[in-house]
Amino acid sequence: MKIVLAAVNAKYIHSNLAVYTLSAYAKAMGAQCEIAEYTINQQKDEILKSLFRKQPDVLCISCYIWNISYVEALVSDLSKVLPRTELWLGGPEVSYRAVSMLEKHPCLRGIMRGEGEKTFAELALAYQRPSGAENSRPGSQSGEMESSRPGSLADEAESSRPGDTPDGVEISGANDMERRLCKIAGITWRDGDGVIHENPWRPVMDLSEIPFPYEDLENFSNRILYYESSRGCPFSCSYCLSSIDKKLRFRSLDLVRKELQFFLDHQVPQVKFVDRTFNCRKDHAMAIWTYLAEHDNQKTNFHFEIAADLITDEELELFRSMRPGLIQLEIGVQSTNPDTIREIHRKMDFSKVSSVVCEIRKGRNIHQHLDLIAGLPFEDYDSFRRSFADVYRLKPQQLQLGFLKVLSGSYMAEHTADYQCFYQEEEPYEVLSTRWLPYGDVLRLKVVEEMVEVYYNSGQFPHLLGLAEQLYDNMFDFFSELGIYYEENGYDGLAHTRIRRYEILLDFLAEKKQVERRKSEQLALMDLYARENLKSRPPFAPDLAEQKDRIRQFYQREEQEHRYLKNYDGYQWKQLMRMTHLEFFTVDEDGRVCGTVLLFDYSQRDPLTGNALITAVREEDTMP
Repeated sequence: MKIVLAAVNAKYIHSNLAVYTLSAYAKAMGAQCEIAEYTINQQKDEILKSLFRKQPDVLCISCYIWNISYVEALVSDLSKVLPRTELWLGGPEVSYRAVSMLEKHPCLRGIMRGEGEKTFAELALAYQRPSGAENSRPGSQSGEMESSRPGSLADEAESSRPGDTPDGVEISGANDMERRLCKIAGITWRDGDGVIHENPWRPVMDLSEIPFPYEDLENFSNRILYYESSRGCPFSCSYCLSSIDKKLRFRSLDLVRKELQFFLDHQVPQVKFVDRTFNCRKDHAMAIWTYLAEHDNQKTNFHFEIAADLITDEELELFRSMRPGLIQLEIGVQSTNPDTIREIHRKMDFSKVSSVVCEIRKGRNIHQHLDLIAGLPFEDYDSFRRSFADVYRLKPQQLQLGFLKVLSGSYMAEHTADYQCFYQEEEPYEVLSTRWLPYGDVLRLKVVEEMVEVYYNSGQFPHLLGLAEQLYDNMFDFFSELGIYYEENGYDGLAHTRIRRYEILLDFLAEKKQVERRKSEQLALMDLYARENLKSRPPFAPDLAEQKDRIRQFYQREEQEHRYLKNYDGYQWKQLMRMTHLEFFTVDEDGRVCGTVLLFDYSQRDPLTGNALITAVREEDTMP
């Protein structure tokens, strides 16, 4: 009996934690399965061919908002080329509409709902159990299985588990397999006559029972690893499915420390915690952050989603001691409109959030990513504009402007009529309009989102944005006007080079804000060389020919004295000139008119922005 667990990820760099935890738990319980990972960027025919060649008896696919249509089309074709394969789906995108999914797709045998480790293990054991072995323990050919293992399915199969023996699903004339399915909690399934049965939901499990899913990192090269130290969420945000699972559970800290050390020992580039609110229990969060600070390998980055207003002075002090780049924090603000926050059942003290974000920013060692959601109740265009201004003033490294996704099973989905909320029929079920936000305003916000992504989140325009901040009271208006400028000139929807993005912004500032062209071009040059040592000069850069002797003089002196390039001992001056860059400006980094010489050192980069170290050089050090 061959069982395959398949995942269709959004990008190759992602990995699917769910299929690995399901596989690890099933293996510990005596069931065997194979994992197959793909991406939505692959052709369906390619995945179809791969799965066909595996010839699974049972195929289970994990479903999310980013892949559900892809998976639905895939299973339809799979049922034609693998007619004897039992097809199962699971994951948040099907858990709360299992019956309708089975009705829509007659080829499906069933849906695994909610938390899946025990459900999948029992399902796998049910399929792998030999016919006629109803009285033997699951997962054992001989009827024997280790029963001393804590929480093992062998023990549970012998007892009456709460919710695991559904009432009212006994089927007259059922075969062996159907009788087994009747006893598995957390599934909705179809019997041989096509009748759909809904077994009860499964009680939540002890998170420490799940084995560590990363035994071998060979398949995870150049990919992000995901890790889970808690499940559930203490909050009840109306747009989020996490609010449905109110039972918070935490993995044993002894296990967490051991598993984090595995990542550190293997120098994994990045680990993303998927805990919904990582710091909802201070002692748990502090223990993990302290361990990472004390065992830092100088390479691995750890990502956490937190509630900033829960951060304490003790945690802030710990943050200050961390290596730049050790951790990064994602903070969901969503809105600063008090009516909106109240209506979505969210608890947030924005004044405390602001204070914490500013304190963390002072340390210049932690990347902060702040989120806003457009389309929430009571948030109109002007209200969102104010929310944007509130968050922009905090100067996070990333400011994500997202749009409400109306998820099946959420409180928001049940109250769309109250909010006059219309959303896309297919995933990502994004909001089209609400009582407060007509579709025309949604489109206006889409323009702002695009400009924020290109000009702010890219981190490539800090000096030019600093100039814009002097011209606008609310930077929302800058991004809005710039987006309109793109549309007016036919620039929207086109793929632009990085240099072209600079040129468009320079044109906008000159035409719409009457900014002196030479001043903005100088700031653009600072931004460009901060990012990389350009092989060719941009069109708006001044000719360096007349500075040639000064540049040579500077590097020849540096070869001998190392006043500015202290980490380049042993290099000749021509090598130094290739590895760094010296530029002459008529404005300083704040845009003030003056004579400035800046040295860009690419061996020393800001761990948060990736920009080169910029040092002001005394003019006399460039003179003969």
